[in-house]
Amino acid sequence: LTERILDFFVKNNCKLVIVACNTASTAAIDYLREKFSLPIIGIIEAGVKIASKNTKNKNIAVISTKFTAESHGYKNKAKMLDSELNVKEIACIEFAQMIESGWDTFDNRKELLNKYLSEIPKNADTLVLGCTHYPILKKDIEEYYGNNIKVISSGHEAARDVSTVLGYAKLLQKKLNKTDHKFFISKESEHFNNIASKWLKHTIKAEVVDI
Repeated sequence: LTERILDFFVKNNCKLVIVACNTASTAAIDYLREKFSLPIIGIIEAGVKIASKNTKNKNIAVISTKFTAESHGYKNKAKMLDSELNVKEIACIEFAQMIESGWDTFDNRKELLNKYLSEIPKNADTLVLGCTHYPILKKDIEEYYGNNIKVISSGHEAARDVSTVLGYAKLLQKKLNKTDHKFFISKESEHFNNIASKWLKHTIKAEVVDI
């Protein structure tokens, strides 16, 4: 599936890809880098880098989807970066679907939050939001901890990686006023358009493509 998506991007003259899904990054990024010549940035690598910069005691927790947690994507990348990093990965099975449906509409959200966050070791000083849905939960998580743990997402670090890679390859956009954004989805979904418009504070009408 990710290969077909990248085929579509390449045909549309894409110059760089961010695999902005932790699950897809865990499952396929090495394969994609072997298959395609354009720069491919992984969200897990970005998350590990920013976590390593923020932790004071090298004890990091990651909440993610079941596949990402069980594949140990974060733990393996962390050991490659710094063998002294200790990573606890926790699978939060319900979160992604709840966020897509409207996190604030679920009366049991705080109960589920406590269920998963209670698994985090007491000595962890840094928590990585290991799913690109999870920044929606950041405020609730910080309230749960009373701001006594550093809660981070991979987004800003990934953006820095994009800037670095494009700058090094001399591929940065020179037209500073260019604001043409395109959104593609593989299935018709008014729900996607509504949620994306709400999150991005801009009217989004995604084009459906056959992948």
